[in-house]
Amino acid sequence: MKPISFSREETKAIVGEIQDYFREELDQSIGAMPAEMLMQFFADKMGAYFYNRGLHDAQALVRKKIDDVSDEIFALERVTKHHR
Repeated sequence: MKPISFSREETKAIVGEIQDYFREELDQSIGAMPAEMLMQFFADKMGAYFYNRGLHDAQALVRKKIDDVSDEIFALERVTKHHR
């Protein structure tokens, strides 16, 4: 699997979120470099868990949509002499 990577803009946004969290929840400050290292740590160690959860959620949605389409197709069937 290809490693999870973010654009520079995404990285800046995530680093900002980490810094906000440290300031608001932990009453501490964290520099941009340590925050980016923390982000990369979480991406490396836990990213696959979040990625897989997203895949499972997407699969469930696709299955539901396919079931809906199958039901709609079935509803188009017309009664015939041999099939009621």
